[in-house]
Order: sequence, then structure tokens, then C-alpha cells
Amino acid sequence: MTTAGMLPTATRMGRVSLRVSDLERVARFYEDVLGLEARAVGDDRTVLAAGGTPLVVLREESTARPRRDDETGLFHTALLVPSRAALGDALERIERRWRLEGTADHVVSEALYLSDPEGNGIEVYRDRPREEWPVADDGTVGIGTEPLDVEGVRSAGRGRGGVPDGTTVGHVHLEVSSLPDAREFYVDAVGFGCKHRVDGALFVAAGGYHHHLGLNVWRRRSAPPQGRGLERVEVVVPDEDGLAALRTRLEEAGHATSSARDDGAFETTDPDGIELRFRRDDPS
Repeated sequence: MTTAGMLPTATRMGRVSLRVSDLERVARFYEDVLGLEARAVGDDRTVLAAGGTPLVVLREESTARPRRDDETGLFHTALLVPSRAALGDALERIERRWRLEGTADHVVSEALYLSDPEGNGIEVYRDRPREEWPVADDGTVGIGTEPLDVEGVRSAGRGRGGVPDGTTVGHVHLEVSSLPDAREFYVDAVGFGCKHRVDGALFVAAGGYHHHLGLNVWRRRSAPPQGRGLERVEVVVPDEDGLAALRTRLEEAGHATSSARDDGAFETTDPDGIELRFRRDDPS
């Protein structure tokens, strides 16, 4: 289902691509700590997957400089696991093999926070059932931040070494330079709906999800991303008509697009120069 000017309700996030300087070390982290499976391994590129579904793409650029403090880009990539048991297993792996940086109960979800070896932020979370989400009459969602029942999550674990099938990139949180500009692009042009707003941040989504993208200005970043870190975010649209309508909206709003493949996929950049790829919902 699609409302005019909006993304189809089944739109979801796809792969997140990162530019790294030490491919072997970072890939090993995503395997050992997060439990993803390395696939399509090359000299300068590794694809990390869950159940055969690619989620994170690492591309080595050994001369890439560290991301500067003023650069926009990635706040975190959020891996959505299908159960509290899977979240408990993730907690066990993180505590045993890495460093847990934070936790939160967001009312709609339970979340763990950490960073990879090159400082890219990561959230691992599980959603509560949608019928438990506090949804207002206007469709906005009451995302909160409360202390997490860490012991409850830990005790739910089942000792699984890797993430289960069904793990996805649930959302991506970006650091942008201007919330009005980000809203104009992601809501007015792309067609996400506004789901939640807090001081300095906006959360947008397709359909009834709590958020597919977080957008914040908390660190007052203003320069385009050029160093290590986020290379591309992928958004997956369920059908050809929705993808074509999205491209038309972007071009009519003055955003240049370029074809990525011969299947209708295309790329553009947001107002901060963050690269986005839009494609149909297929396994390619």
C-alpha cells in the first residue's frame, strides 16, 4: 500500500556500507562479536550476512583518514534481532569478547550499544510486539529511554554463537547538519513519515514502524563525510512502481539521481552528501 507522496508501507532498510582501514580486523569483529557470517570475501571487500541476507558491507581503503569531529555520517547501524533470547546471546558475546558502551529500554524496543574497532556506532536491539507500542492518534510513536532490565535480557539468552535467521538492519541513525534540511529531504522528497521527535533529533519511517532512520544534530556536525566510516545506506522498496515514483519525487524536488544497475536501482545523496541507494525488494 502506498499513499501519494509516501513510501510503500513495506519499505525497509537494506545494506549499510562502511569504509574501513583494516578490513581483516573489522570483519573479524562483526563475525566474532556480532555473530554475522562473512560472505563474498575479497581482497578489499567483505560482506557480512545473517541467514544468507547481506547486512553490512566493508570496503578497505587503507589510506582513508579517520573521520573528523565535524563530519556528518553514521551515528549507528542498528541490527534488529528477532527475539529477546537472541538479544541475550548478543549481550553475552559483547560482554565476553568486546566492550558494552550502553543499554536502554526504548519502550518499543530493548537495545544494546557498542562501537566497532574503527569507531562506527552499533545498536543491537529487539522489538516489543507492535500492539504494545504507544501510538498516538496521528501515528507518532512514543519512543522512550528508560533503564534496561539487563539481567532479564541476559537470562533470556540461549548460548547461541551467531545471530539467527531473520536478523536485519532495522534502522540506521545518521548525524546530519540541519534537521529542517533533513526533514525536507527524507520526509518531503523521499516519503518517510515523521514518527517521533525529541530535542535535536527526528525519527522517520515507512508504514507503521517506529523508525527506519534517526536523524540528529546533537554533536553539531557540519561537514560532508569524507574519512573512514559510512559509505552508503541502502533503502529497499517493495515494488517497481514504488521505486519509480520515489525517483520521480526526488528529481522533481531537484535531487539528482543516477542508475546503479539495470533493474531500476538508483543512487542519490542527501543534503549532507551522505550516499543513498534505493532498490527493489529482491535478493540481489
